[in-house]
Amino acid sequence: MDKTKLLDHYTGEDRMALARVLDRAEQSRQRGIPTATDFLSPQQQVQAMELLYQAGVPETDYVRLGGYAGAERQLICFLPDWMEREDAACQSPIRCLRAAYRSEYHLTHRDFLGSLMGLGIVREKIGDILVGQESCDLLVLDSVADYLLASWDTAGRAHLKLSPVALCNIHIPQLRCQEVRDTVSSLRLDAIAAAGFKLSRGKAAALVESGKVQVNWTLCQKADKLLEEGDVVSARGCGKFELTEVGSVTRKGRISIMLKRYL
Repeated sequence: MDKTKLLDHYTGEDRMALARVLDRAEQSRQRGIPTATDFLSPQQQVQAMELLYQAGVPETDYVRLGGYAGAERQLICFLPDWMEREDAACQSPIRCLRAAYRSEYHLTHRDFLGSLMGLGIVREKIGDILVGQESCDLLVLDSVADYLLASWDTAGRAHLKLSPVALCNIHIPQLRCQEVRDTVSSLRLDAIAAAGFKLSRGKAAALVESGKVQVNWTLCQKADKLLEEGDVVSARGCGKFELTEVGSVTRKGRISIMLKRYL
């Protein structure tokens, strides 16, 4: 594969992350061993899937793993010919650490991530951060797990009690979301973004055109893009929602929709 040519369209951190994806794929193929990337953001996962397709790597040669079903941040595990997909989880470098703390501190995702960054842990070594009322389950790579167990003891103003947890015992907090019913003039991105983010149609279009909106984790700057049920729209500074239902057309010619807005 011509690695440089494949990476021509990417820059910055995404380019470096995707270069490592290609390196792991080639390493697995040449040495006949399972290999894994670092954790990838949802956007990087979409980019990686497209890149691997362009590189001629079939989907049967790898699996995505995040430590639990529905994980947002995932890594890609490349499989040698002799290995079955069902065995990939056994070779996964993902570990779960539980950080217990007193509930009165009301720690947030930002508190935990900031504390980890303060320890010098880079974001790609960390998967999902699952914050509960009295504990936080953290998905990490095994390369940093032992260091964290020995060194990480505070987040915000709270003292943490850290312990390893089996992946099958992860605490997954219930996502806070709000269902919103509305009507729109069309299924264009700007129209639905206006409803989802409580903006005027003009401001929604400007947000899209400014490069701050993603559809299904892929940047979209076309305000007239037509959306479908199941599409997820996110915007920097505005949040995220899913178009969960497209209903019938009203007497006034508007389309009924239902959105799931994440809080």
